[in-house]
Amino acid sequence: MAESTQEEILELIWTIEEEENGKVEKELLIKRVNLPSAENALKVLIQEGYVKIINSRAELTKKGREDARLIIRRHRLAERLLNDVLAVNEETMDSSACKFEHFLDEEVTTSICTLLGHPLSCPHGKAIPPGDCCEKTSKEIRPVVMPLTDLRSGDKAKVSYIVTKYHERLDRLSSMGLLPGVQIRLHQRQPTYIIQMGETQIALDNAIARDIYVRLV
Repeated sequence: MAESTQEEILELIWTIEEEENGKVEKELLIKRVNLPSAENALKVLIQEGYVKIINSRAELTKKGREDARLIIRRHRLAERLLNDVLAVNEETMDSSACKFEHFLDEEVTTSICTLLGHPLSCPHGKAIPPGDCCEKTSKEIRPVVMPLTDLRSGDKAKVSYIVTKYHERLDRLSSMGLLPGVQIRLHQRQPTYIIQMGETQIALDNAIARDIYVRLV
């Protein structure tokens, strides 16, 4: 199954289940895909066992969920690559990722994931389904994007994203101006991490520094 409209449908069903915690009406699904071939593509997915219709609602089968997971993984890794490495603006990032995801095979997807340091979430904070590469403890190449804790004293970097389950921690970092796109320099590592941001020096403990992902400049 490689038809892009079919992949868009699987991706949309996954996203609706993830974000809205529910199933989508078949007719609404076709409207939301908003492509002329959507209805025929959905029929093919049903015939081939990727999607089932229960009480007029579309649901992923086990087979469909496995494929949707891979599509979501490719899309969100593409977003990370476009955002973190290529610095594509947010307005065009999603549409570019939609086009990009259809051309990624498993080998290229694994390479991108490794290059980025096996990120946990996309730039919008949605989880990236892990691949086999994420479970390997050894990394053969140094990632382009890394935790701030991996920087050496004197390294200059730009903040790529922040991953934390503590909202108050994110609020604190935001209030200090430590946001994606901001350039920093690591002044010291011990006993706390001291970063230089413009004319300001900020002290960070290890737990907070681990949540901040940066790329070298």
